[in-house]
Amino acid sequence: MLSRGVTEYDQDRFVSDAGYVNELNQNIIAEFRANAGVVAAYGGSAVLLLHTTGAKSGQPRLSPLAYSLVGGRMLVTGSYAGAPRDPAWVHNLRAIPRARIEVGTEAYDIDARELLGEERDTAFREITDQAPVFADYQARTARTIPVFELHRV
Repeated sequence: MLSRGVTEYDQDRFVSDAGYVNELNQNIIAEFRANAGVVAAYGGSAVLLLHTTGAKSGQPRLSPLAYSLVGGRMLVTGSYAGAPRDPAWVHNLRAIPRARIEVGTEAYDIDARELLGEERDTAFREITDQAPVFADYQARTARTIPVFELHRV
């Protein structure tokens, strides 16, 4: 999630141009690591770096994500800025739910669990209460934006 007005990005390119997304992500990752987990482009939202294993390639993947703390649970959404498909990290977690995250200056292993049905819907409402931009992303797409709970191992 990039906050409009802080760092502008091209929505169409974000959805269709993997090189553009990679460049944005590399800049966010560098800022995250240089500033103990703080990223100005996320407009004060909590940010983590998610290390997954590629579902098809088996290669390590790294994705910067906003996260929400809801009822003591760490939740991430596969919004992909309202794109018509899920981001690659969603497919990776579905295939291999064990991952690693960096939060601030700390790194640790997690197990991811996708929330489904009413549990997902309730959590998504709570997330959008904290970060209304996710409701905007849901309105842009016909797919149901997935929500994952991350459990420290």
